[in-house]
Amino acid sequence: MLGSESTPARAFDLFGLFGGEEAPPPPSPAALPYSLRFQGVEDEDLLRPLQDASSLYRLRLDPPPDGEGLLRRAEADPARLTEVLWGYGYYGGSVGIRIEDVRLGGDAAARAAVRAAEAARNRVLVPVRIAVEQGPLYHLRSLTVTDPAGRPFPPDILPERLTRVGPDVPARSATVLAREAKLVDHFRAEGHPFVKVVRRDPVVDHAAQAMDVAFAIDPGPKAGIGAVTVSGAPGVDPAVIRSFIYAEPGDPYSPQALAGIRRSVSRIEALGSVRVREGTALDPDGNLPVFVEVAERARHLVGVSARYSTVDGPGVRAYWADRNLFGGGESLRIDADLYYLGLGNDFYARRRKLAGIETNGLGGRLAATFVKPGLFGTRNDLLVSAFVGREVQQSYLTDAAGGTIALRHRFSDTFSAQAGIEGQVGSSRDALGRVDYRLVGLPVSVAYDSTDNLLDPTEGVRLTASAVPYPAFLGSDPGIFLAKAQGSTYVAFDDEARYILAARLGFGSISGAGLAEIPASLRFFAGGGGSIRGYSYRTVGPIGPFQLPIGGRSLLEGSIEGRIKITDTIGIVPFVDAGTAFAGSLPDFDERIRFAAGLGLRYYTGIGPVRVDLAVPLNPDRALKQPPVALYISLGQAF
Repeated sequence: MLGSESTPARAFDLFGLFGGEEAPPPPSPAALPYSLRFQGVEDEDLLRPLQDASSLYRLRLDPPPDGEGLLRRAEADPARLTEVLWGYGYYGGSVGIRIEDVRLGGDAAARAAVRAAEAARNRVLVPVRIAVEQGPLYHLRSLTVTDPAGRPFPPDILPERLTRVGPDVPARSATVLAREAKLVDHFRAEGHPFVKVVRRDPVVDHAAQAMDVAFAIDPGPKAGIGAVTVSGAPGVDPAVIRSFIYAEPGDPYSPQALAGIRRSVSRIEALGSVRVREGTALDPDGNLPVFVEVAERARHLVGVSARYSTVDGPGVRAYWADRNLFGGGESLRIDADLYYLGLGNDFYARRRKLAGIETNGLGGRLAATFVKPGLFGTRNDLLVSAFVGREVQQSYLTDAAGGTIALRHRFSDTFSAQAGIEGQVGSSRDALGRVDYRLVGLPVSVAYDSTDNLLDPTEGVRLTASAVPYPAFLGSDPGIFLAKAQGSTYVAFDDEARYILAARLGFGSISGAGLAEIPASLRFFAGGGGSIRGYSYRTVGPIGPFQLPIGGRSLLEGSIEGRIKITDTIGIVPFVDAGTAFAGSLPDFDERIRFAAGLGLRYYTGIGPVRVDLAVPLNPDRALKQPPVALYISLGQAF
């Protein structure tokens, strides 16, 4: 110890996690530092706003030079702090300030406070107390809305639910402003871009401890969407950008329509930022001009991702992409996927060997995809893809190569249809034998997606359906017909989407050939992270020779999840999955449906949730060795 005088210890609180505050300066002959204490604040949400409004608190580390300076700070606080109390619904509250033991109020008290403060100079910190009497919390009693002339709006223009006030709603400024914002949003959604709040008249009834608020709102003219002007991104053909704008001049104006423009234009991979701005006045036709301002993103993209499941094994994927190949928003992407199926399982390894399926467990796929959006400025996109790879599963091995050329028409931002021609050749081996196949098909598909987020939807519906005839007259061997459909829906139970119910249903069917004639890679299997969690990947369905899964000619599976946010970044997801593959071309409910249940953890990031799921098979096939629990880790929700 270097001296007899000690100083207060200061805790190390780098991020302010423990609520520590820096101590005021020590007493000195040149200034009057002071200690400050708030008293009587019972509402925990009220203390921080009071501190932010208080000059005494905000300037506590910069002491005044004399008692007069301290007095001026103290005298400025009561009015500001009283406004904070009113803003939080405490209209009967009051604020009193003491310097030393002198309560401020009047000239005599002011002079006494200055003398008491000066007496502490260079000896001790001047004790200052802010005494808050909150009083009762007032409540919002009624809300009325009229036009500028004082006439109420009819219910078909302003629904009663927007003016209804529930019991015990605090009469806080934030509450009133939030209701005002909802009223403005309602009129804008009904096509009034220039709605204005002309008056806001709050009236406080102290006897009833209540507040009545009256709004006068001028909706302004109803408008349509006017001319859409696109600017920015000189390296991208503007006709392509315009093909992704589905709103036409004269369509009803709404903020949702403008959000749809932004969302659809953002789908062009060559573009980064997209800003949609409203005009400041209507055109002669009564429409609102719209300005779309875009910017290009980096042309080339390189990435690597990894995945792991305790039953499906590890995998790694690398990709390269050019997002504006010829200046028309064309994208060329090359994907390389390498994985190792967890084949150390003696149960499957022994039976594969008995079935003559020799594999080391390594599988992979090399694929290239080219997309030309907005052909000739239309809403048609050209899609070309090719692949070559080896697919290794617990019960089969397939070597294949093929390609597809298709044309997609975008009817709207949410609905599209696609048709093309597809071909592939390959060889598949499983417990039923070897199938050498050649397929030439005419795939058609439709897609509908009204969800609000690709990786973490909170509302909307997703539907996809496809049909691919592989007729013998085109050279297909075998000649088959394949159909698939899947739908999912998402419902949020609160405005902040902290409680979401998500459900998924999938169906598939193959007809035109016997099970043994169909390549194993085209048959339907259930099980795995994107199907029935808890069961090994593609092992749920009909069982063939050597107790190996052989897949089916039809599939039915579904999932239901409760997505619950505990904090803004952490969530839990209880879920149930069910389904199976069937031997026939249509589901036969005499066959046993498999069930699984589990609990997931979600960590929400800026790009999407990180998913960790633990799943347990509830009624596994005892003839197969299923793990008692499965772990899945990936980015994005399960569906």
